[in-house]
Amino acid sequence: MHHFAYRDGALFAEDVDLRRIAAEVGTPVYVYSSATIERHYRLFESAMRGIDPAAPAPHVFYAVKANGNLGVLKTLAALGAGADTVSEGEVRKALAAGFAPEKIVFSGVGKSESELAFAVGAGIFQINIESESELELLSKVAARLGKRQEAVFRVNPDIGAGGHAKITTGSAANKFGVSFEEASRLYARAANMPGVRMMGLAVHIGSQIRETEAFEAAYAKMVGLVGSLRAEGHRVDRLDLGGGLGIPYEIPKDFDHGPSLIEDYAAMVGRVTKGLDVELGFEPGRLIVGNAGILLTQVLHLNSRPTKQFLVVDAAMNDLLRPAMYEAYHEIWPVAEPAADMRKLAYDVVGPICESGDTFTTDRLLPELKQHDLIAFMTAGAYGASMSSTYNQRPLVAEVLVKGTEFAVTRPRQSYEDLIGTDRAPPWLA
Repeated sequence: MHHFAYRDGALFAEDVDLRRIAAEVGTPVYVYSSATIERHYRLFESAMRGIDPAAPAPHVFYAVKANGNLGVLKTLAALGAGADTVSEGEVRKALAAGFAPEKIVFSGVGKSESELAFAVGAGIFQINIESESELELLSKVAARLGKRQEAVFRVNPDIGAGGHAKITTGSAANKFGVSFEEASRLYARAANMPGVRMMGLAVHIGSQIRETEAFEAAYAKMVGLVGSLRAEGHRVDRLDLGGGLGIPYEIPKDFDHGPSLIEDYAAMVGRVTKGLDVELGFEPGRLIVGNAGILLTQVLHLNSRPTKQFLVVDAAMNDLLRPAMYEAYHEIWPVAEPAADMRKLAYDVVGPICESGDTFTTDRLLPELKQHDLIAFMTAGAYGASMSSTYNQRPLVAEVLVKGTEFAVTRPRQSYEDLIGTDRAPPWLA
């Protein structure tokens, strides 16, 4: 479940009236619920721990790319989560949030020499190698630092899945991981390199996956590969199964994010990996924070046409890119609770940016709205603020974390002075 609900005629985040946040912080603003983040993490971690209660607890590495807000990260670090990172910036952010180095993994197809040096020097738990050239670079960097970095190979199983072609990562046509056919040769080569200690394998086939069949097919191939590598005499102690479990974006107001998909997934993992004797790792992101966040925005203008009713809001595609990039759907809830018999109109909800692509939805049936009304884009906690930009020279929006009756600004709204101050004039124009 999420902790956004109507109370006394207004939409609340936990015990905080969203009208209060809008008045004190302004709009647009991202609002995150601590209770939702905590519930979803505990639900997932408990289910993974239940796969084999006699085995060591699986590693749960939160995918920082989904939402890197410091308040969100600190909340998860306090719960005992690890961090899945894909850049030096994310490694640094995770460390700043309180994640221990030995609970951080570093993934990504394009790690630079300086990024690898920082990660190795920081003493992180694991680097997920995604190419032969990266293997060579990592060994060189680690050996130069007098270290032998623990690593796994991310393998592409040629089984892709996901809610959109742009978030499918396990197909042979995708850029991620080493090929399944090359894994054995590369593992053998890595065993003799001075700067790496191969610990196992990793796989991640995509994001926003709402069924377990594709996971099961990919994991079965990985289990077979573990067996083949061990038969060749290699040590394979870890199997990182990635993330990708999806969440519902079309949700009724009495929505309860039940555990059925998570439980089905855990049961499938237990069945596929039974008797394998490996440390399991998981990298959930959207599942933890997606339903925990909203984007609160205000109606600026109503623009009526003979065949269209445009609702112009102060949020834009630079603040929430998913609809423009992925044709993604977000529920839209008015902050003032509409009466059951309130007239509904079909709106195109759009932002102020000078592109037709700055459209959140078309012909969406919503309660009749007026200028200055507040609305909330629901399920915006994942890949919302983390993908935001300053396009059209729009300052980055504020982010707020709610905890019970309290809220705090965890990323202040960027000022115009800060925005312009990031540029430097060349000396001949200064």
